[in-house]
Amino acid sequence: MPLTSAQRARYARQLALPEIGESGQARLGEARILIVGVGGLGSPAAYYLAAAGIGTLGLADDDIVEASNLQRQILHGTNDIGRLKIESAAERLQALNADLRVRPHRERFKAANAAQLLLQYDFAIDATDSFVSKFQIADACLAADKPYSHAGINRFLGQTMTVIPGKSACYRCLFEAPPPARTDTPQGPLGAVPGVIGAIQATEAIKFVLGLGELLLNRILVYDALKLQFRSVAVHRRESCVCREQIK
Repeated sequence: MPLTSAQRARYARQLALPEIGESGQARLGEARILIVGVGGLGSPAAYYLAAAGIGTLGLADDDIVEASNLQRQILHGTNDIGRLKIESAAERLQALNADLRVRPHRERFKAANAAQLLLQYDFAIDATDSFVSKFQIADACLAADKPYSHAGINRFLGQTMTVIPGKSACYRCLFEAPPPARTDTPQGPLGAVPGVIGAIQATEAIKFVLGLGELLLNRILVYDALKLQFRSVAVHRRESCVCREQIK
């Protein structure tokens, strides 16, 4: 569908990029991205995807907004405390871009609903904060042959990698199994750290949709805010990993 004059004005800076242009912007408008978790990572990822003109954003989360979230979860405000995160997130995103189609899923991503959720989308963003959820997302995306962006944050550190099942190393190639659950009080993260990493996840989703550049395949990008350094670490497919069965 041709862009409207209002869309040409809104996306003028992207349209000026020869790698995108009108055809690329139209593809963004047709794309469907699932964001699992609308907290520290999901907030900036969703904001930038909505701003870029992604057509449909699915938001999967069953948590409510708490005061301690507001230091980093920029989709939510003080007046949202006590509300469902998917409600305040959808409201904020629609205010940013009225053309956006938001699909709120008031549910925690798990084995029972993973296949049905992923079926509706082209790409998934793991914006969760627990190892259990990250392994569930990795396993479900592998089973559904769905590309996804993994990310994790801790204190002043962030990391992210992109996985295309059957073509690249997966999350289980990096970590074979979840570590023991932590019982201590969380320390951090510095609020800006998930902002940096979430923005990178949004960039990877856009690049995937448009087929641009080099994705973060077979490597993990590590960000150290204290040293203000990025480093890229190679990730190799483990011979014993379940993803080896789907190598194409």
